[in-house]
Amino acid sequence: MKDHLITWLNKFLVVDVFLVLLSFFWLVVALVGRSVGVSLGLEVWYRLWEPVFTPAIGILMAGALVSGLIQKISQRLDSN
Repeated sequence: MKDHLITWLNKFLVVDVFLVLLSFFWLVVALVGRSVGVSLGLEVWYRLWEPVFTPAIGILMAGALVSGLIQKISQRLDSN
């Protein structure tokens, strides 16, 4: 059960990392487009910041902490 939970959590975190990276690259492209006068979705990115990207970053941080905590507890239980 524990291994299944860790595997699921790690897969979810990988997907979340790619979502966060995609949002970052979208921001960079939109800012470059705005600087040259081309609309590349910066307004849409701003509207998605609070409901999508902020929770994705928070979930990524919390998931990394939980994953590390589970591994530390597992190591201590296995050594005993």
